[in-house]
Amino acid sequence: IEKDGKRLRLGYTTGSCAAAAAKAAAWMLLTGRRKSTVALDTPKGIHLELPVEDIQMGEDTVSCAIRKDGGDDPDITSGTLIYASVTRAAGPDTTIDCGKGVGRATKRGLDQPVGIAATNSVPWQLIEENLRQVCRLCDYPGGLQVIISVPQGEMLAQKTFNPRLGIVGGISILGTTGIVEPMSEEALVQTIHVELNQKRTTGDYVLLTPGNYGSEFIRGELGLASNLQFRTSNSIGNSREPAAV
Repeated sequence: IEKDGKRLRLGYTTGSCAAAAAKAAAWMLLTGRRKSTVALDTPKGIHLELPVEDIQMGEDTVSCAIRKDGGDDPDITSGTLIYASVTRAAGPDTTIDCGKGVGRATKRGLDQPVGIAATNSVPWQLIEENLRQVCRLCDYPGGLQVIISVPQGEMLAQKTFNPRLGIVGGISILGTTGIVEPMSEEALVQTIHVELNQKRTTGDYVLLTPGNYGSEFIRGELGLASNLQFRTSNSIGNSREPAAV
C-alpha cells in the first residue's frame, strides 16, 4: 500500500500463520507426504503461498510451522514461528486449542471469555474452513485434534500490551482480515479501546494521560492509585469516546 507518499509492504497475521500451519500439517498427516509450501486465501481476499518450516512427521501426529511476516509494520512478532500440531481424533469431531506460548485471558472484556486462549474468532473460523477443505480433498471422514503453539510467545508477550490486558502466558492469535497493514497507530487505538472496554466491564474509573509526565502528576500531585492511570500516547482524542460512560 501507499501511505504518506511511501510504498509499504503488507504482512500476514498470526491467525493466518496458524491457519496455514494447521492446513499443511493436516494435509501431510492424511496423505503421508511432505509439503514445502501451503496456499491460504485470507478473509481480505489476498491469496498467500507460504513456506512450511520445521516439519515433524510421525505416524499419528504431524507438526509444522509458518514464519510470521509483519511486512513494514513495526511488529514484535515478525519472524516468529507459529506452530500447528495435528492428530487424528478418536471420534468424528475436530477440536482446536492452544498450547505453549499462546496467552490466555484473565480479565473480562476481550473477544474470548476468561480462561480461554487469547484469540479472536476469525482465525478459528479460518482454521476450521481449511481443515474441512483438506478433509474433503483427502476423503477423510474422521475428526482432527489441533494444537497451536508459539515457543517464543511467552518471552515476546512481555514486549506487547498483553500483560496490561490481562493476557498471560504468551502472545495472541489475532487478525480479522488475515493481512497486516503497516498502520501501527490504528493498531494502538484498537488496543486502547479493548483496554478501556475492560475497565468499563469492571466498573473502574480512569484518568487519561498522554504519557510519563501525566502519570507522574497523577501519582505525585493528585496522590491517586496507579491503576487509575491510562496512557494514550498521541491518541487521547480517540480514547475519549470509548472512555465515556
